[in-house]
Amino acid sequence: MKKFIETIKNIWSIEDLRNRILTTLLLVLIYRVGSYIALPGIDANALSNFEKNSNQGILGLVNMFAGGSFSRASIFALGIMPYISASIAIQLLTIAVPYFQKLQKEGESGRKKINQYTRILTVVVTGFQASAYVAYLRNQSGGAIIPEYGTFFFWLSTTIVLTAGTLFVMWLGEKITDKGIGNGTSIIIMMGILARLPQALIGEFSAKVAGAGGPILFLIEIAVFIMITVGLILLVQGTRKIPVNYAKRIVGNKQYGGVRQFIPLKVNAAGVMPIIFAQAIMFIPATAIGFATNSESASSFVRIFSDHTNGWYNLIYAVLVIVFTYFYTALIFNPTQMADEMKRNNGFIPGVKPGKATADYIGAVMDRITLPGAFFLAIVGIMPGLAAAFKINSNFATFFGGTSLLIMVGVILDTLQQIESQLLMRHYDGLMSTGRIKGRTAPANA
Repeated sequence: MKKFIETIKNIWSIEDLRNRILTTLLLVLIYRVGSYIALPGIDANALSNFEKNSNQGILGLVNMFAGGSFSRASIFALGIMPYISASIAIQLLTIAVPYFQKLQKEGESGRKKINQYTRILTVVVTGFQASAYVAYLRNQSGGAIIPEYGTFFFWLSTTIVLTAGTLFVMWLGEKITDKGIGNGTSIIIMMGILARLPQALIGEFSAKVAGAGGPILFLIEIAVFIMITVGLILLVQGTRKIPVNYAKRIVGNKQYGGVRQFIPLKVNAAGVMPIIFAQAIMFIPATAIGFATNSESASSFVRIFSDHTNGWYNLIYAVLVIVFTYFYTALIFNPTQMADEMKRNNGFIPGVKPGKATADYIGAVMDRITLPGAFFLAIVGIMPGLAAAFKINSNFATFFGGTSLLIMVGVILDTLQQIESQLLMRHYDGLMSTGRIKGRTAPANA
């Protein structure tokens, strides 16, 4: 405890770090306040049924990323999701389109152009999603929460407000990244998820005290939750280090190279994306068949894909997570490019020839370590369904794994890593006495 208090004092004594943390907290507070401001013209008294329907299926996933703003018909109802969708689309274009590949290699100027394209695409995506959201408000409420003074005017004003709200949230995320601590977009998402945790804990505790299990069963659930969190930390931090030697070069009177470094290949390079993709795919069959027919066989099929406690649902979901883990890792990981950069800098892996042999070796190592990472990620993905099957409150069960816990663990580790880097840079002790905290992005020589 004494070490913890001393560390807090050290953090507070560093003016730049203190200002960054306070700036982050202020901007997050602005976002959370805005998430409770309803859209102009919305009847707030008629939102109760709408909130209940918006917490189910894929809309529940959207609502989670929006920090509950989606179900509250807030000015931030779409949250940061359009920006994330645009970022993923641009990221895929940098892999498939030569023009964007060229921009990516141009350094700072190329990065600025890519960011500009991302912002433009965000406006387009937000416009489409805002229009769909207005239609969803009308269909779900039967017009009860929509004002009567003009459908077109409400559609136009709401689309403009939602687009402006998403752009403002995007701006908040960029300001947190520049002036605050941590990745702004990730912190905004994490805070929206974290805001639901106290209510979920209170609801689960009340249910267990009123039931037969009592507080002992609640403590067992908390212990299991902590164990899952520890396992997830190991997954996020897990790396396979490949040694790389650099040949010595003498230029004038100076010697360059001749050092040994490591390439840290992450066990879970795909992050949370496979779970998000798998969740989106799992909602498609039930939605399509539900609209197509009402037969008994179709109804049983829909139940499989809509009940996350069903065994078949969890099996199919786990397989999809494993498949998408390999797919997304293949998209973002380029062993050929890594081998070319090593060859250009006179680097080589001991016992492996430079060039294609090096690329094949790195790719083979990545394939081997991705397999256990994919299986563990699949287990993490189905844990909320298993928790709900054991009669855990649905709100609290979502924190037993899946997207919520993975994002929280990853973002918290990244933020703590940045705080620790600031401390070590000023010759203070780090946050951990046993070693440095490693986030999702390890240093090149780690």
